[in-house]
Amino acid sequence: MAKLRVGVVSPEREIWSGEADMVIAKTVDGEIGIMPRHAPVIGVLVEGGLLRVKRGDGESDLVAAVHGGFLSVADDEVSILAELAELGSEVDVARAKSALERAQSSVESGQEEEDATAGAKRARARLRAAGEEVG
Repeated sequence: MAKLRVGVVSPEREIWSGEADMVIAKTVDGEIGIMPRHAPVIGVLVEGGLLRVKRGDGESDLVAAVHGGFLSVADDEVSILAELAELGSEVDVARAKSALERAQSSVESGQEEEDATAGAKRARARLRAAGEEVG
């Protein structure tokens, strides 16, 4: 079966690269699934979205929290150019839970609502990427 070549990068570093059977990402137009021989596409990634890379061959899925950026697909190559991204395996769950609590408190008190809402989205995405249940 054909494979995708996938690269996930942020301004700080290369997050991951390798082969995959499928990539699922959330864009501003909705969730998109990319498989080999997909038509060329460019999408804008949402703030606080999840990226799932299905590697196949018995390997576990790669899950990352992605905060903005772009997805580009052409010739079985998928490039994820994220403003900020973190693999689920790298998430400090306790720190992410604390950040979510702080952001929710700020939203509830009406302080810095836009920043607090964005912070809550990021914390939720980080927790989901780490496999945590988030309400």
